[in-house]
Amino acid sequence: MATISMARIVPIMVSKLIILSTILSPLAIIHASKENQGFVRSLDRKLYGFKKEKLTHFRVYWHDIYSAPNPTAMPIVTSPSNTSATLFGSLSMIDDPLTEKPELSSKLIGRAQGFYGSAGQEEAALLMAMNFVFLLGKYNGSTISILGRNQVFSKVREMPVIGGSGIFRFARGYAQANTYSFNAKTGDAVVEYNVYVLHY
Repeated sequence: MATISMARIVPIMVSKLIILSTILSPLAIIHASKENQGFVRSLDRKLYGFKKEKLTHFRVYWHDIYSAPNPTAMPIVTSPSNTSATLFGSLSMIDDPLTEKPELSSKLIGRAQGFYGSAGQEEAALLMAMNFVFLLGKYNGSTISILGRNQVFSKVREMPVIGGSGIFRFARGYAQANTYSFNAKTGDAVVEYNVYVLHY
């Protein structure tokens, strides 16, 4: 009798084990894949102080100076072509003061550090890549990063804000540039920047 019972029970148990292993195998694979991807995880933004986005507006004046004894803009690559009206291919490195008013003697808000190059063959268009580094108050040490096309002879040019640091972590927005003054002989320029930034 015992032998007959075991003979009936064993196939039932085997079939149940097969079904159970079929159900559990994908879960084991999922668990293993999660363990293998331990380099990434979801976070609660509130734990990191990212509660509500704010919209901040800055107006600063950008001073691009080639002519001073200590210039703030320095050509590092000249245009390969002597015939290019747009100086296509030229590149300048900058460490330009950002001031509260158009006068260079007004309060220093920060510095624009980066570079720009002539990226247009048919029209004057610059590729701008720069950080606005702030030096005052709660913004001291924080930056916003601007990367975009600057069609310099248009009245207002718009470029994206692609990120930031410090107070401006996860920043996004846009900057509008409007030429305040330009000296064609020296290349010196003062440009008003209105920057609109979404940040936490």
